[in-house]
Amino acid sequence: MSTKIKNARIITSHRFIENGSILVNAGKIVKISSNNMTDFADETIDAKGNYVAPGFIDIHIHGGGGSDFMDATVPDFLRVAETHLKFGTTAMVPTTLTAAKEDLLLTLEVYRQANAQNREGAGFIGMHIEGPYFSLAQKGAQDPKYIRKPDPAEYEEIVEKHGDIIARWSAAPEIEGALAFGQHMRDHHILPAIAHTDALYEDVVDAFENGFSLATHFYSSMSGVTRRNAMRHAGVIETVYLMDEIDVEIIADGVHLPVPLLQLIHKIKGTDRTALITDAMRAAGTDVKESRLGSKLNGMDVIIEDGVAKLPDRTSFAGSIATADRLVRTMVNLAHIPLIEVIRMMSLTPARIMGIEQQKGSIAVGKDADLVLLDDRLMVRAVFLAGQIHHNQGW
Repeated sequence: MSTKIKNARIITSHRFIENGSILVNAGKIVKISSNNMTDFADETIDAKGNYVAPGFIDIHIHGGGGSDFMDATVPDFLRVAETHLKFGTTAMVPTTLTAAKEDLLLTLEVYRQANAQNREGAGFIGMHIEGPYFSLAQKGAQDPKYIRKPDPAEYEEIVEKHGDIIARWSAAPEIEGALAFGQHMRDHHILPAIAHTDALYEDVVDAFENGFSLATHFYSSMSGVTRRNAMRHAGVIETVYLMDEIDVEIIADGVHLPVPLLQLIHKIKGTDRTALITDAMRAAGTDVKESRLGSKLNGMDVIIEDGVAKLPDRTSFAGSIATADRLVRTMVNLAHIPLIEVIRMMSLTPARIMGIEQQKGSIAVGKDADLVLLDDRLMVRAVFLAGQIHHNQGW
């Protein structure tokens, strides 16, 4: 079936097309025009002057709509995907928490089942294992009872069974065995990322040379400049700024990172090295005041206040409750980053980091017709998967 979207302000990776139109056939973009093309289509949709942007790609997300991927059931996986689709996310990387090996294996197996059934939610583009190989000093809201050193017998077994669906794995590079872990991930085409880490400059350089090329939720649970034996040392934050080749992902909800830091990251790392992520937990897309981080059975209780999840003692954030559209509005309205660049950080940059930029991430001929219709307030009015409307707020 073919679909034509007309009267649109199209946001490409490099410009706006006013009064443009897009022709979709068999789920792919086949033509883009700077006018209302006359090509035949089975269905014509009038965008009425609203923005049409590429679908948002969230490469770090734990839950939403009352569900968490660590609940490890197909209905919970699908509920998260369907919840975030309403807010413009058309592709996502489901993310675990630090957990026992058995729980990780179960979650990966459920991913396979849910992926085969996912028809009405954001598409799954691989799993992200966050932990359990972290620094206790930078545990954040990760449950410390599961934090441990990299065990080759453990991660090699997991990769052997599920390496084809694991897209990325986050770990602290300074702990014993982490560099061999990074090499193993790269050898199996899995992206190793730096996370929950107390590393110094030299550790990060070694990590990069052993495959680590992404900083997970930059600034959150990672070292900055520190003193050891009275001497100052650059931490992960300073080193990532220095190393142009390292990508960053940021929780741009305006709470995890205040506006000056959002602006600083954009100024130094730039649009093409910065991906926006929600890091959303199960309370995203709901109005609850209390929730649970991780699985319902053995997760941790959290409170929701100030637009974010926190541990009950308020010693740490416990994941965000943001949706992707909120990230876009925060970066545009509060950080004053140009819309075209913000959209790229929410689409093309994460696509490139995950190696799917040839299929997704921008409005271009030959790419998947995953699209988001946004009004002047940058509120989501409709979401298209493969050119078909799956969510419609009316416009």
